[in-house]
Amino acid sequence: MFLAHALARLSSALAVLCCLTSLALAQKSGGTLNLIVQPEPQTINLGINRLGPTSFVGSKIYEGLITFTPKLEPKPALAESWSISPDGLTYTFNLRKGVTWHDGKPFTSADALFSFQKFLPAVFFRSKLVLSEAESITAPDEHTIVFKLKAPFPGFMQIFEATGGTIMPAHLYEGVTDFRNAPANQQFIGTGPFKVGEWRRGSFVRLVKNDNYWDKGKPYLKEIYFHIIPDANSRSIAFETGKVDVLRAGDVENFDISRLASEPGVELTEAGWEFLQPIGYLHLNNRRKPFSDVRARQAVAHAIDRKFIIETIFGGFGREINGPFYSSKPYRDASAETKYEFDVEKAKKLLDEAGLKPGPGGIRAEVELVPLPYGEMWQRQAEYVREALGAVGIKANIASVDVAGWSQRLTTFNYDIGHNFLYTFGDASIGINQTYLSVKGDNTGTTGGNVHGYSNAEVDDILVKAAHENDPETRAKLYSRFQQIVTKELPLLWTHEMVFPTVFRKKVRNLTLTGLGTNENFADVWIDQ
Repeated sequence: MFLAHALARLSSALAVLCCLTSLALAQKSGGTLNLIVQPEPQTINLGINRLGPTSFVGSKIYEGLITFTPKLEPKPALAESWSISPDGLTYTFNLRKGVTWHDGKPFTSADALFSFQKFLPAVFFRSKLVLSEAESITAPDEHTIVFKLKAPFPGFMQIFEATGGTIMPAHLYEGVTDFRNAPANQQFIGTGPFKVGEWRRGSFVRLVKNDNYWDKGKPYLKEIYFHIIPDANSRSIAFETGKVDVLRAGDVENFDISRLASEPGVELTEAGWEFLQPIGYLHLNNRRKPFSDVRARQAVAHAIDRKFIIETIFGGFGREINGPFYSSKPYRDASAETKYEFDVEKAKKLLDEAGLKPGPGGIRAEVELVPLPYGEMWQRQAEYVREALGAVGIKANIASVDVAGWSQRLTTFNYDIGHNFLYTFGDASIGINQTYLSVKGDNTGTTGGNVHGYSNAEVDDILVKAAHENDPETRAKLYSRFQQIVTKELPLLWTHEMVFPTVFRKKVRNLTLTGLGTNENFADVWIDQ
C-alpha cells in the first residue's frame, strides 16, 4: 500500500513537472522581435559578405561549427564535439546528425568540406590565410571533418564561428567556379534557426522561425523584423514608440543612448563583443604620396585629437588606443607602443621634414577621404578629420559613397584616407595577420585585409612565427616587437577602441549570451509576454 501511494505521489509530481515545463516553453514560444539594420545590407548571405549589417542578419540564417562564450571558450554549434591531438596538428570535428538545410536537403560533412576547401578561401582573405595552414582537410564519413595542420597554430579554432567559418550548402554550388557571383548566393539557404520570409528593399528584412531546426524546441521567436529606417532621429522615435525592441551601436546617435536607456523597462549593456574586439581605423594608403612617407602618416596621428573623437563624436563610448591590440587581447604590450599626442605644431614639423611645405593658401597636400557610410556619427568623424587635417595644411576632400562604393574603393586601393572599423578577434593570428601581413595575390573584396598596402619583411616574419608558436613567453616577445615596429611605422591610425552599447527592452531575454553578442543566431532569445 505504501509503495502504491509513493508511486502515485511520484506520478503526480512528474505530471506537475511536465505541465510546468510545457507552460514555461509555451511562455517562451512565439512573439516577434523588432530590430533595426542600418545601413541596408548589400546582401544577407554571410558566406560572401561579412560587413556589419550582413553579419547581424546573416548570423541568424547561417551557422559555423562552433561559437564562443564571453570568455572565448568554444561552444558547440554544427559540431557537437571536437578533439585536438596532443601535438596540436590534428583537429577532428564531430558534426551533428539530423541537421537539414532550409530547402530540406541534409547537412553532411560534404558541406563542411566544400566550405573549407573551396568556397571560403575563394571569397575571404582571412579564411584563406588561416585555412592555408591545413596540410589536408578530409571527411572520413558523413559526420566527421578532420584538419591536419602543417605546423601548430594556436589560434586555429577561432576560424570556425559563423562569420569566420560560414558553412555553405554544397549542393547549390555544383559546377560553380566563380563563388562571388554565383546565382545561388541569392537563395539565402542556411541551417540556422531562422530562414528568410521576405526582403522588402528599403523597408525591412523579415526572418521566420525554422520549424525544422536541429536544436529541438528552438528558436523561441516566431519571427524577426530588421527594419530599415533612414535617419538616426527616426530610429530613435521608432524605439521610443515601441516599433523596435533593440538598438545596437550606430542605430541612434550616441548622445541619445543614455536618455533612451533611462526609460522604464529598458536596459543597456556593453556585453557581447568579447570575441569581435572592434577598433576604429583611419586607413592611410601607403602606396600613394603623401602617405608613402612615414613622416606624413605620423603627422596625421599628431593632427587628430582622438580624445575628441571618443568623447564628442561617439558620446564617450570608446577607449583610447595607441596600437593594433585591443586592451583585452592577450600579448598586448602598452610599453612597446609609440604614443602620438595631439600636437598641431609637431604635425606641421613632420610635414616640413617630409618635404610638404605650405603652398598657396597654406596647402601642403590635397587628398581624398573616403568615409564609412554607416550613419551620422561616421559622417561627423569624416568632417572632423577634414577640419583637423586642414589645420595642418592637408586639404581633404570627402568622397560621396554608399556601402558598395566604400568597399570597392578600399579593396581596390583607390583612396588616400579611408574610414573603417574592424573586428580584430580573440587571437592575434586571426585578426592581426590579415591586416598587417604584406599582400600576396588577390585582396579584392576584403575590407578587413591589408588595404593600406603596408609591407615590412620583419613584420611578416614575426607574425608568421608568432602564429605558430605554442610557448606563451616566446609568443609575447614576438608580439611586443611587432607592436614596437608598427606603432612607429604607423601603417594606419587607430582612432579608438570601440565600445558598442546595446539598448533593449527588458522583455527581450537572452539577447547577449555569447562573445558574439547580437551577431549570435538568436535561437535562445525569447520575449516575456
